Amino acid sequence: MVALTVVARGTTPAAGTPLPASASEVRQSELDSVMLDEVVVRAFRPYAEVIPSQRLEGKQLEALGSTGSVADAIRYFSGVQLKDYGGVGGVKTVDMRSMGSNHMGVFYDGLELGNAQNGQIDLGKFSLDNIEAIDLYNGQKSDILQPARDFGTSGSIYIRTRLPRFAPGKKYNMIVTARTGSFGLFNPSVRYERKLSSRVNLSASAEWTSATGKYHFRYRKRFSDGTLAWDTVACRRNGDLHALRIEAALQGTEPAGRWSAQAYYYDSERGIPGAIINNVWRNAQRQWDRNFFVQGSHQHRYSERLTTLASAKYARDYLHYINPDTTLLYVNNRFYQDELYASLATKYSIMSGWDASAAVDYKWNRLDATLPDFARPTRHTALVAIATARTWRGFKGQASLLYTHVADRHQTLSSGTVVSRSVKRMDRFTPAVIVSYRPMVEHDLSLRAFFKRAFRMPTFNDLYYTDIGNSNLRPEMATQYNAGAQYQWYAASRTARGLTAVRLSADIYHNRVIDKIIAVPTGSSQYRWMMMNLGKVHINGVDATAHMAFTPTTDLTLDMTLCYTYQRAMDLSDPNDTRDGGTWRGQIAYVPRHSGTVLGHAAWRMLELNYSFVYVGERYHTSSNIPANYEQPWYTHDLSLTASHTLWNATWRVTLAVNNLLGQNYDVIHNYPMPGRNFKVTLRCEFSH
Repeated sequence: MVALTVVARGTTPAAGTPLPASASEVRQSELDSVMLDEVVVRAFRPYAEVIPSQRLEGKQLEALGSTGSVADAIRYFSGVQLKDYGGVGGVKTVDMRSMGSNHMGVFYDGLELGNAQNGQIDLGKFSLDNIEAIDLYNGQKSDILQPARDFGTSGSIYIRTRLPRFAPGKKYNMIVTARTGSFGLFNPSVRYERKLSSRVNLSASAEWTSATGKYHFRYRKRFSDGTLAWDTVACRRNGDLHALRIEAALQGTEPAGRWSAQAYYYDSERGIPGAIINNVWRNAQRQWDRNFFVQGSHQHRYSERLTTLASAKYARDYLHYINPDTTLLYVNNRFYQDELYASLATKYSIMSGWDASAAVDYKWNRLDATLPDFARPTRHTALVAIATARTWRGFKGQASLLYTHVADRHQTLSSGTVVSRSVKRMDRFTPAVIVSYRPMVEHDLSLRAFFKRAFRMPTFNDLYYTDIGNSNLRPEMATQYNAGAQYQWYAASRTARGLTAVRLSADIYHNRVIDKIIAVPTGSSQYRWMMMNLGKVHINGVDATAHMAFTPTTDLTLDMTLCYTYQRAMDLSDPNDTRDGGTWRGQIAYVPRHSGTVLGHAAWRMLELNYSFVYVGERYHTSSNIPANYEQPWYTHDLSLTASHTLWNATWRVTLAVNNLLGQNYDVIHNYPMPGRNFKVTLRCEFSH
């Protein structure tokens, strides 16, 4: 809500003052002597998106900065399940609305983060120290001026890094952060921002993370009849992490556009503590990662009607994994990934409120490995998207159609000799329709709905991993239906007291995934598996969010966000598997029926108190919903207190955070115990010159 106040004031002529002689002077005198009452003109801000995103930014994101990683912040969105393998260095991936992690697109400053090898994006590698906002979209982003790839995801996370902002007369900003705490954590970072000219800014950041990853946990195991198998306290080991992150970016503006270029480098060594099974409490597996990419984009407005967006990216990833345990299966593998990506998108305004766009993308992926007789696959992907968006009164609509062509080239080897070379092609059309409607001008209430089809290609590991891959796999196909509503209310004045903002939203949805790719054992060996298209999943769910803000006094502000998710995600792969312990209509692995989060924030002068709560209901670690596979509900309370002070022309912030305040013992993934109560202290200094 925005408000415009108009006040016209004059003076009433004193008694005995001579009246003007002319008619014009009379009219002028009357105008000068009339006092108008205060007039307040109210109008709702026009909503730019057909379906608004869930967003974390500003104070909320700063409050979550004590957790350190993007993954820990994303778990507060409704409809999201975070898969966390525990500890500082544990892999963290996101699944939205039970579609599977590979159906989620993760975009970093507008370009997708890729992993053709296994499709998993470890969000633990991205620090909140360098992030300005995180948006989560169900279906797809509403902006039609975007790369074609953006139209191809079932859901997407957009991570936006900080844009340099300079106070008047200042030319550079410096932010220095040091974080320490439990698990031997030492985490310093620095960010430098420089104004090179009135139109060009430079930013650079570096971060080092080091931790032993050791923590104690209590582990209890019961047999299916309820009797206690064991109850012990042990120390989680081999969870150490040593990681370096370096980023640099240039941002520029033009009279009719803007551009950006950035580079990212991440280098880490970590221990993989493994699962707690068969009384094995320590593992020796280790992993080394090196991730590098450079990317850039240029948006230019040629006229009032025509705008273009060009983007390009090159990425190089290296992974070294070693498992020295010869009693199981000795593994010492290295993988090398390369990716080239280019995109050109154009938007044309047909008339006021009606736009159309077209986008063409090309992506090239290659994977090499030290595995014997590895297929060395190469993938060429071409995408073409057309879209249109229409705004008319309270109606907003968007429709798009994406064409995807994929050509995989791989070789078959035997004892190091190439036996054959193969090419496999695939073509798919995937449509989407999104609509929203605001029925009443005087109330910011909007109704929305969307239909979307999407698919995910099998990864290189699914297709070509030695002794496991299946080159005949079909892509997973997903269909999404969604209907929802959102209501917003804001106080007319920034100085209002009491309740100042309310935002309510709710969505119901139905998703279907067919040809789901799953791993099944072959023969009697548990070390020989085959990837197959056997899965079918139907998901029904509800997402609800409520946000309220209060300003009781001038110095005190309060706000709270509550999110709730209900999901019934049924495994419909095998209708004949209805026996006791069968999977037919079972809730799929790790998806709770009920989950929710609470975020609370209070600010009083230079002090801030932040509270967060995460609840995940009962789950099963397979689609066989029997007591032996049951996973108990878990919840955590996190609390942080921040004090700010200005000293020596710099702003200092000290934050004390307590995570898992009640010290609950729980697993996110079966047999991967999570840390108990732990602490972090953060010192942040920000200054400009």
